[in-house]
Amino acid sequence: MKYMILSYASQRDYDAMAGQPAQTPWKPEDFAAMGKFMAEFNAELEASGELVETRALDAPAHTRRVGGAPAVITDGPYAETQEVLAGYWIVECASFDRATEIARRLAECPAPPAVAATAYADVRPIVESSGELGF
Repeated sequence: MKYMILSYASQRDYDAMAGQPAQTPWKPEDFAAMGKFMAEFNAELEASGELVETRALDAPAHTRRVGGAPAVITDGPYAETQEVLAGYWIVECASFDRATEIARRLAECPAPPAVAATAYADVRPIVESSGELGF
């Protein structure tokens, strides 16, 4: 079964990564430690054969939201949004519990305490057909 693990950040986090650390707990060494952790995490998943794909997403400032009827296009970032999808992993593993165990390891990723305290990941099964939907 395939699962998608979703991680989140904020525009403030992206600003800090871009060298604009106004009112953020992030320091350059935090980003270096995070990058090292992610490289090792991804390498372990690849070595186990469980990693299907992983990608980081660009900052919310480079986002367009399309919605409504007729469709309205809005450039980001969005003032009403505190968190945004920052990246994802698609893993193929034996069970939902195993996918959850993989996602739980993301809590080990180095980050400033204020960021780590509110960080989370979502784990969602990927369905191949409407017959697999869980409702």
